[in-house]
Amino acid sequence: MTNLQEYQVVVVGAGNAALSAALSAREEGASVLLLEKAPIHLRGGNTYFTGGAIRFAFQGMEQLIKLIPDLSQTEMDSMVVPDYPTAQYYDDLMRVTEGLSDPQLAQTLVNDSYPAMLWLRQKGVRFVPLWGRQAFKLGDKYHFWGNLNLEAVGAGKGLSDQLFAIAEKQGVEIRYQTKAVRLLQDDRARIRGIVVQGPEGFQNIAAQSVVLACGGFEANAEMRTRYLGAGWELAKVRGTQYNTGDGIRMALEIGAQPYGNWSSCHAVAWDLNAPPYGNRQIADLYQKHSYQYGLIVNIEGKRFVDEGADYRNYTYARYGREILKQPQRAAFQIFDAKVTHLWRDEYRIPQVTKAEATTFRELAEKLGIAPEAFERTIQEYNAAVQPGEFNPTVLDGKSTKGIDLPKSNWALPMDTPPYYGFAVTCGITFTFGGLRIDQRAQVWDTEEIPIPGLYAAGELVGGLFYNNYPGGSGLCSGAVFGRIAGASAARYAVQGQR
Repeated sequence: MTNLQEYQVVVVGAGNAALSAALSAREEGASVLLLEKAPIHLRGGNTYFTGGAIRFAFQGMEQLIKLIPDLSQTEMDSMVVPDYPTAQYYDDLMRVTEGLSDPQLAQTLVNDSYPAMLWLRQKGVRFVPLWGRQAFKLGDKYHFWGNLNLEAVGAGKGLSDQLFAIAEKQGVEIRYQTKAVRLLQDDRARIRGIVVQGPEGFQNIAAQSVVLACGGFEANAEMRTRYLGAGWELAKVRGTQYNTGDGIRMALEIGAQPYGNWSSCHAVAWDLNAPPYGNRQIADLYQKHSYQYGLIVNIEGKRFVDEGADYRNYTYARYGREILKQPQRAAFQIFDAKVTHLWRDEYRIPQVTKAEATTFRELAEKLGIAPEAFERTIQEYNAAVQPGEFNPTVLDGKSTKGIDLPKSNWALPMDTPPYYGFAVTCGITFTFGGLRIDQRAQVWDTEEIPIPGLYAAGELVGGLFYNNYPGGSGLCSGAVFGRIAGASAARYAVQGQR
């Protein structure tokens, strides 16, 4: 084993959280080494596979426009974007996590969300409005809904590429195909470096502080089954194959406190025939997230969720788990011709498992759904649809009445052929259980004492998300706590401050 030069801060991982930490540490004047487990052509962690949308609080168009200064006046005038105060963001987070989100972490997330976005913009990350995915045009205005308004230029790939370019320009050293193996401590239990495994074998890297930001354990079938339960080894992985829980394992080995919702995760409707791991060309387009304007049935022809319970931003991350529970881990999103103009882009790609028919029986036979039960489900649903005005930009209250499983919003009768069906399964995005950190992003041990020199950010942080999450808050968490972790680690390394 060889010993290498010393760094003030070593960051483990290379997604949004890790790169934010590295940039923040460099801003504080620290020397920084970034470790990427993947080869250079597969770099970027889960960030690369996202849509690049980030949820953040803001008050007034003036704040929003600071993040998208390249927009023309005509474009700005065409946007109707509701304010999203920090109190509403906090309420949304607590509502979808059933009040379980750690209040201090949640408050830090929402309060620092806009400053983190502004910081990224000042670093050079460019954003654009989510015209196609989070807005519908009514008259001459685009009405944004669900409080998810901006994405990075180029989506997840664009966010990753922009952050790498900025990091390289700022003097962050990056080593690829270098896996973190073990944390090193001195006799006083302070972090003093890390053991890595690279192309030349094992090496020791000395460091005053380490930031763990290398994702959860969603790409580790054994850990998925151990913590999430039986059947999870069969789920498809939406993103990188390299998020196998290394950072969590290393921290637990030195006494870090496990925290959060270890038996749950972010999981979505994912194309039935997608590959086992993310495809870098298709990225997030295997997802199918316009289900709220149709119905979802299993192979037995039965509905099993309320498709219109809320905006898709607040339901999609948990509906994947419901699909995994269905026979053959399969489900089918059903639409009629009235709503095809509302489909997101991912419904129109060539790499999609779908069928089209002029009758429901024909559609069922093409998709392999039990035809009689499916037809009965459609008949009962159509009879239960109540009158009202359909409006996809709000929770319109257009619902069903008299069936056991309601559809609470956007309930239109299925009566206009052709009919379409999209076959989906469960795609896991990231796991919710992880390490406990404080508001400085310092990792705590099992006695709730901060581990000197150890910080964490991103998907391996536990305590924020339970059973569900508001769409776009994962990337926001990575930026917020990555920025905090990098600054905290650098100050500790450079000045000896916690």
